[in-house]
Amino acid sequence: MKDIDWDAYRTFLAVASHGGLTGAAQASGLSPATVGRRVLDLEQEIGKQLFIRNQTGYRLNPDGQALFEQLQEMEAAARKVEDWRQRARGSSVVRLHAGTWITWLICENIAAIWVDQDDFTLDMSVTERRATLSHRSSDVGVRAVAPEEPHLALRKAGEVAYAAYRQRNAPPSRAFRWLAVAQEDAISPYLRWPYEHRAEDVGLVVSRPRSLLDLARSGAGIAVLPCFVGDLDPTLERAGGEIRALRHEQWIVTNTEDRHRRDIRTVSERLFKLVKSHADLFAGRRANRSG
Repeated sequence: MKDIDWDAYRTFLAVASHGGLTGAAQASGLSPATVGRRVLDLEQEIGKQLFIRNQTGYRLNPDGQALFEQLQEMEAAARKVEDWRQRARGSSVVRLHAGTWITWLICENIAAIWVDQDDFTLDMSVTERRATLSHRSSDVGVRAVAPEEPHLALRKAGEVAYAAYRQRNAPPSRAFRWLAVAQEDAISPYLRWPYEHRAEDVGLVVSRPRSLLDLARSGAGIAVLPCFVGDLDPTLERAGGEIRALRHEQWIVTNTEDRHRRDIRTVSERLFKLVKSHADLFAGRRANRSG
């Protein structure tokens, strides 16, 4: 078997991490067709199938899981060397892994997380997938459930509530049409909710959660959003009350071994303060309008 290019392995890692071609394509800048072709080529080179493919995405089979774990260890070693090299040069990178809407909040309040005087680079990874810190793919992560992995330090940062939102005074013809992400990308409970409860009313499907807010603002239909997003937007109103089944806790996690590194500790502390300062919004307690 000829040597396999590292880019092929990186594509495999992207598909495994994002659970499908769409998310991997967005993360890598490639087209879904190119990502799919690279995965097939890798499977042919190795001589083994690596994924179980179905309508909801790509799931690792035992051979794929074994390869995934080995490649994570290789990437972790490479990142550790790069971190050492950067610190030796007087600079470093802090990798922050968060979902669509926490990242949105950070971008809206970036000065609370990163300032010009900081001597580190902030690298933000946006995905609905769970933050993985055990192999140092991230330094700081935000999770919807308490981590069970060893060697992770965690701080509870309150609860997150969800509701359905539509454009204020939306036209009657669009007032009951639901918006959703593609089923293969609906990996979080709030993204699956329209399919599980309003499947017959889903009228418009997009590939990324961020588009749900834009479409709801434009009056295209109803979208399930975190309350800290929907309640902050003056152009939106709730289409009903809180969806209690979607409420969950929120945790900020770091690797135990690295959590005292000055730059990582700085980002983690700032992120915790930002989230806590919005605690009432996160918990859905500041809604001042209803549909």
